[in-house]
Amino acid sequence: MSKISIVFDRVRAEEKMLQKEAESLGYDTTSIDAKTTRFSTESKKSDYDFGNVVLERCVSYYRGLHFTACLEFLGIPVINTFEVANNCGNKMLTSLLLSKNKVPTPKTYFSFSAEAARENLDKVGYPLVIKPIVGSWGRSVVPLKDKDTVDALFEIREYTDGPHDRIFYLQEMVKRPPRDLRAIIVGDEVVAAMYRKSSGFKTNIALGADAELCKITKEIEDLCVRASKAVGGGILGIDMMEDEKRGLVVHEVNNTVEFKGLAKVATKNIPKTMVEFAVNSVRK
Repeated sequence: MSKISIVFDRVRAEEKMLQKEAESLGYDTTSIDAKTTRFSTESKKSDYDFGNVVLERCVSYYRGLHFTACLEFLGIPVINTFEVANNCGNKMLTSLLLSKNKVPTPKTYFSFSAEAARENLDKVGYPLVIKPIVGSWGRSVVPLKDKDTVDALFEIREYTDGPHDRIFYLQEMVKRPPRDLRAIIVGDEVVAAMYRKSSGFKTNIALGADAELCKITKEIEDLCVRASKAVGGGILGIDMMEDEKRGLVVHEVNNTVEFKGLAKVATKNIPKTMVEFAVNSVRK
């Protein structure tokens, strides 16, 4: 019998659904709290009972990333891999990989000081959107529409001076309807998709956007597969916008994607598909 472990740092509805589906499929299933698990350079695979495969589901990006590194050090299969988690968790790496693999994505500008970022703004012009290279739920994503906003925001960054404050990720403000599109892809299968509608700038469900089921077209399917392959594949959330001129563009790829809302209306069983993919990935 296959055994699957679900690693978490906060139990959400998603982790409960994954455990329920794994158990209903007949797999020995355990949930493991990353916060209470210890590793060392002397650790061995035999010291633990993670089973055949691990689903890493930590809310904290850095906790999950480094936990994954420890699992791979022990030779324990984990989804998603460290490489994929690193690629998706850093927006700059994601944008570079999407562009390198010719996946349509918003124009994005990188600089490594406030002075160089101002030069980018002067050259490209307003408006642009500034985003932290690491972050979720739309936190600290701000539209830059004028010099006063830039001065205030850059002053805050100069004061906090965290390591990510020194990396300026500026993205074009895509002309789109008041919504974006989130699709969940498992391997090469686009399992479900939804529109996230909002009257405001941000379309995150966590910030109150409304969800509406979206039909999976050939264009959506092809774009999701290409975006997934660009970052390394696995179980991913692909976020897209409908540009007025270019059509769909991918602006983010999510590593530990949330699916509670979409699971309620999707025709396919999302957590079941994820569990089956995880188990089958180590049977090959």
